[in-house]
Amino acid sequence: MPDYEFTEHAKQMIAERGIAIEWVEQVLNNPIKIQQDKQYPTLRHALGRIKEYGNRVLRVVYNEATDPKRIITVYFDRKMKDIL
Repeated sequence: MPDYEFTEHAKQMIAERGIAIEWVEQVLNNPIKIQQDKQYPTLRHALGRIKEYGNRVLRVVYNEATDPKRIITVYFDRKMKDIL
């Protein structure tokens, strides 16, 4: 993923939550939906389903104004389960 870099927080969350880097790449390259952050205008939330993890929705929050784009955090979003 040369177009992205991970914050230390994102690296920690990926490790703690057992999230594969390939899943992060999958969501960033082919999101089902992208939302603008309500509080920070440069942040985007990419969402996608991960078949290998029970078809759960993975949310990847990144800053699109940085070069390369900076991934802020990554988590499975339970609230989006029945929405996407």
